[in-house]
Amino acid sequence: MSFAVIQTGGKQYKVSASEILKIEKLNSQVGKTVEFKNILFLNDDKNTEIGNPVIKGAKVEATILKNTKNRTVLVFKKRRRKNSRKKYGHRQPISIIRITKIFSKEGKIIADAETPKKITANIIRKSAPENKEEKPKKIIANVKKKSVISKKK
Repeated sequence: MSFAVIQTGGKQYKVSASEILKIEKLNSQVGKTVEFKNILFLNDDKNTEIGNPVIKGAKVEATILKNTKNRTVLVFKKRRRKNSRKKYGHRQPISIIRITKIFSKEGKIIADAETPKKITANIIRKSAPENKEEKPKKIIANVKKKSVISKKK
């Protein structure tokens, strides 16, 4: 399995083809292709390359799936005995990307992502079980109602 270590947004990520990642926000639109050229490490099934600090010519292509915000991080500050406290939250903007291709320094494609299938109603119907096991119907016999006789005292 081939993979690469890329650097973006001040962080390093180990990526492989068709992997979905949350990274720091990129200034690009949804659906656009993005290239990462800061490749620190590249591993093929046969070869391993280590950058010094980066591998020149190698690149990773990705598609932006969504630009959104990450979960809320709560910040709480308290000064004891002063009746002073402050609570607020922060949501960091992120981009969700899908790795499509990994290129070596010669320009050969090391790993290529499979094209995702679009899920439609027909596929869902085909994958759902057709015949559900039916429970046997309960047979209720004709039962005569008994009359209740109350005794008078």
